[in-house]
Amino acid sequence: MEKLRSILNKVLNLLAGLSMAVMVILTTYQVIARYIFNSPSTWSEELVGYLFGWSTMFGATIVSGERGHMNIPIIIDKFNPPLRKAFHIFSEVIACIFSAAILVFGGWQVSNLAMGQQTSSLGVAVGTFYWVMPICGVIIVLYSILNIIGIANGSISLDAADEASEAVAKAEAEMAQTEMKKED
Repeated sequence: MEKLRSILNKVLNLLAGLSMAVMVILTTYQVIARYIFNSPSTWSEELVGYLFGWSTMFGATIVSGERGHMNIPIIIDKFNPPLRKAFHIFSEVIACIFSAAILVFGGWQVSNLAMGQQTSSLGVAVGTFYWVMPICGVIIVLYSILNIIGIANGSISLDAADEASEAVAKAEAEMAQTEMKKED
């Protein structure tokens, strides 16, 4: 399970980073073409808009895999451990259903509907750019299943207070090591 999660994380980080890098390059090209050569580029502006959507979807999928979506832990942390575990599993089931219904099914429908339309500058089927929705939806469903398994078997920690104290302890240990290196 962790190997699959690791592979998905690497692929998504690569795609999100690549789409952001291409957006920066194309935006720089747009500025140079418009203000230096006085010849605006419409195709690059259109592509940047679609890449922005793709990078947003990739980022949301990464956050879903890391279980970083919005929540209010102050209430949930007061539950007893079995109830807390059930609540976290329930929230992952909701995320899975939402992703399957809205992103996978809805995204597939929208992509198919838009295949008959062409982008104005690129001349590519608009539906091609909407494929990111069902693709990311399937990955979020996979992440939700992995998260449910991890919560059920205890490999995913549910105690926010323990995670926070571990992070603080790790940061303090790193600072102490840095101080010791400075003294040497």
